[in-house]
Amino acid sequence: MKIKLGFKDDKEYYCENESGNRLEIDMLAAEDKKAMSPMQLLLSGVIACAAVDIVQMVKKRRKTLVDFYGEVEGTRREDIPKKFIDINIKYTFVSPDLTEQEAERLVNLGVTKYCSVSASLNPDINLTHTFEIVREK
Repeated sequence: MKIKLGFKDDKEYYCENESGNRLEIDMLAAEDKKAMSPMQLLLSGVIACAAVDIVQMVKKRRKTLVDFYGEVEGTRREDIPKKFIDINIKYTFVSPDLTEQEAERLVNLGVTKYCSVSASLNPDINLTHTFEIVREK
């Protein structure tokens, strides 16, 4: 795996993967933001990586998945480097037949066993995960 970095401005860059897919990155103030920051990308990587495996496991169990989404929140320390000290992931399943026990097991497996991104994080980070199941009306 190889990523190329390109310079746009002091706080603006882009990355390009081997397939030519390009991703804009900036470290601008919130009011000037044009793209995600590296730390936001890290959180995005964690939640998306586990999501892929979770969805596959739900489908393998032949459960109905009407929708699936999530949020991830990270807390950083004050001192430099301002690394994450806590990361909490919350997934929401919209499913008429997925049980609480199944969802709990699948989220736990996705985040702690199968996700390469979370496995690459510093073990000092308090990585937690929750879920909810929404039943369609």
